[in-house]
Amino acid sequence: MTITNTEALTRTIEHREIFHDEMLALMRRIMGGEMSPVMMAALLIGLRVKKETIGEITAAAQVMREFSTKVEVADRKHLVDIVGTGGDGSHTFNISTCSMFVAAACGARVSKHGNRSVSSKSGSADVLEALGVSLSLPPAAISRCIADTGIGFMFAPNHHPAMKNVAPVRKELGVRTIFNILGPLTNPADAPNILMGVFHPDLVGIQVRALQRLGAEHALVVYGRDGMDEVSLGAATLVGEYKDGGIREYEIHPEDFGLTMASNRTLKVETPEQSKAMLHAVLDNEPGPARDIVLLNAGVALYAANVTTTMADGVALAREALASGKALAKMHQFVGRTKELAAA
Repeated sequence: MTITNTEALTRTIEHREIFHDEMLALMRRIMGGEMSPVMMAALLIGLRVKKETIGEITAAAQVMREFSTKVEVADRKHLVDIVGTGGDGSHTFNISTCSMFVAAACGARVSKHGNRSVSSKSGSADVLEALGVSLSLPPAAISRCIADTGIGFMFAPNHHPAMKNVAPVRKELGVRTIFNILGPLTNPADAPNILMGVFHPDLVGIQVRALQRLGAEHALVVYGRDGMDEVSLGAATLVGEYKDGGIREYEIHPEDFGLTMASNRTLKVETPEQSKAMLHAVLDNEPGPARDIVLLNAGVALYAANVTTTMADGVALAREALASGKALAKMHQFVGRTKELAAA
């Protein structure tokens, strides 16, 4: 029997789980515009207060994927997403976006799913737009871009049109809801491999198990102990890894890769233009904490993409790509190709 909206709300008030099939039905109502704003807000807050379970998150992500506009990628070998939940309050430059260029220069195929800034000073879409990237490519052109350059950027609003039914409620609520953790689980190219940063340590175990249930092949979910939703240079990083049917949780440290710890205060930016300048400095191989944190994140992404069999090998490969200029060349190739495809 299908659960009613009121029954679901009562379940959250009583701190009881909404089962998988029930959550599928509820999310289809939400995404289909079949739930009133009042009930939607109440249910989202009820889930947040109760704390969303792995099953609820997985079901919600499945429905978001159902409603999304897909990007087909023929060659899925080494296909990876490098993404974060955001909301870590660190206001750093776009580390995962910069890491994308380095990883792609080393043989990964990156299908990056991103958006404009919500809580940070510069979202991935903001800095890519500052670089000259076209954000409005249709799915077929993004597929072509991945085939030609090894990179595709999927601007979230273009691929999740049903989110228009949720956006006003989320905006008025102004607090985190389940949707803050669903975005990174709903890559429109269905990348089988992922490096995902999260804003809270509890999410490491939750998100890696959700990715397992959603059919990921190799997933790494990371939380920097200094609060970063990236592999951190300023502290140990908690890692949840799903691979070969099993999940491991462990910590890694910058020193494990021959890198010196540094505070993320040196990585802060105020605008997309500042983030662009720092990204260029890294791709120009300028020594310093910005380069080192990109080496770390690109190296772990290469491991997630199965380009390398260890993180250390990934960091070494990333270092070579920066030193040789291959990563900078990859960025220029990607920006140029998006412009060509937009003009076609």
